[in-house]
Amino acid sequence: MPQMAPMLWLYLFVFFIFVYMIFLILNFFSKLPTPAYFNKEEKSLPSLSWKW
Repeated sequence: MPQMAPMLWLYLFVFFIFVYMIFLILNFFSKLPTPAYFNKEEKSLPSLSWKW
């Protein structure tokens, strides 16, 4: 039925948006957290000598 073609495209568009949102959500939550290694030597400020 030709008059149903716009509804078909609307349903396909909504389905595409839904699948795309699921894809983005899964990609956001599937990343493994990177371990944070804190080196205390790098974090400490170098001692500045004001007297030469």
